Amino acid sequence: MLLLALGAIVVLVLLVTWRKMNAFVALFLASLVVGIGAGLAPLGVLKHFQEGLGATMGGIAAVIALGAMLGKLLAESGAAQVLAERFSAFFGPARVGWCVAALAVSVGLVTWFAVGLLLLLPIIVTLSRETKRPFLLLAIPLLSFLSVMHGLMPPHPGPVAAIAALGANTGAVLGWGFLIGLPTAAVAGPWFARMAVRRLQVDPPVLAVDPAAGRPRPSFAATLLVVCLPIGLMMMSTAAELLLAEGGVRTTLTSLGHPVFALTIAVLVAAWLFQRACGFSRAMILTFTEQSVGGIGMALLVVAGGGGFARVLREAGVADALGSLAGTLHLPPLIYGWMVAAFIRVATGSATVAITTAAGILAPMAVADPTIHREMLVLSIGCGSLFLSHLNDGGFWIVKESLGLTVGQTLRTWTVTETLIGLVGLGAVIVVDALL
Repeated sequence: MLLLALGAIVVLVLLVTWRKMNAFVALFLASLVVGIGAGLAPLGVLKHFQEGLGATMGGIAAVIALGAMLGKLLAESGAAQVLAERFSAFFGPARVGWCVAALAVSVGLVTWFAVGLLLLLPIIVTLSRETKRPFLLLAIPLLSFLSVMHGLMPPHPGPVAAIAALGANTGAVLGWGFLIGLPTAAVAGPWFARMAVRRLQVDPPVLAVDPAAGRPRPSFAATLLVVCLPIGLMMMSTAAELLLAEGGVRTTLTSLGHPVFALTIAVLVAAWLFQRACGFSRAMILTFTEQSVGGIGMALLVVAGGGGFARVLREAGVADALGSLAGTLHLPPLIYGWMVAAFIRVATGSATVAITTAAGILAPMAVADPTIHREMLVLSIGCGSLFLSHLNDGGFWIVKESLGLTVGQTLRTWTVTETLIGLVGLGAVIVVDALL
């Protein structure tokens, strides 16, 4: 089963990189290789692929589309440039990396990875042009900090599920997560980015034409409101879940803080504010939003195809085989938890699936052995769930399409960044656990 999964991944890489095949078609063919090789009927493989595709699309389509609309409005209005100029002036050109890290941590803590990337991408593109810094020097740190927030920090679904399964303390996971996650992201982001730009030059993606000369731009306050509004709504939702009892107020706040509702409100507010500030007509606002969605159609299909491939791998039994293999090695709990999560991540492409599955496997061990530091185990599993993102991961395709990279460039940047996060994070967890 492990060799079959490896063979399917090799077929997928060769079809996309060597044969230049459409990624969605290649993902479906690789799914057929795994499914038929595991004894599933072709129609059964198709059924599982469609289920995975539908589940993935249902979870991310609205978020990605709304994020793209918001990004397009920020770019077309010049708001992204306004925000970039203010942040660049505050931190200074020499410390633009600190600016990117601060944005990524504050946004990534309360938003999904894809939402944070789409919200901040126009700002990163503008910062790259304003400061004349290589695009990857800013984009890789952005990816690194957003990924660490997604994989290690509650209220993201994976860490929350692991905390519940292992009986860890949420506040302690947050504290240790910052202590371990921020240095890990710094190594996988700014440090690696300085090496990557020496070997790889990538132009910033063209998100929109530059605002016409002389056209009014939104104020900094209006721009900050648009960017912070969805983040604030999501933070409010998290606070309501933690602090309020069940009831109408909590239900209302948690509903408003759902990424789809929060981004919808942000798009409506952005359209109204930017229309007034920039003199856009309603027809122009409509055109901007339609163009943004039209430009991500293939990206949505490919991301959904990655979800279909992951579902076939899971139904074929690859995740269970990988988990059983790790269990026969008799490793220390932290390393064992990391390996189970990493194996499942490589097989299925889903960080959330890897965390929840690994936490379930490790839960009996955590109950039986009171010497295990449960918060460290949660963080170890989280680091493993970020290891080696490749072509069966929806995040891989989101990064590729958003940054305008080729598959090879994405493997040399995003995949290496995720691998560094997994390895450096594990090392940091082991060191902190030994000190404790």
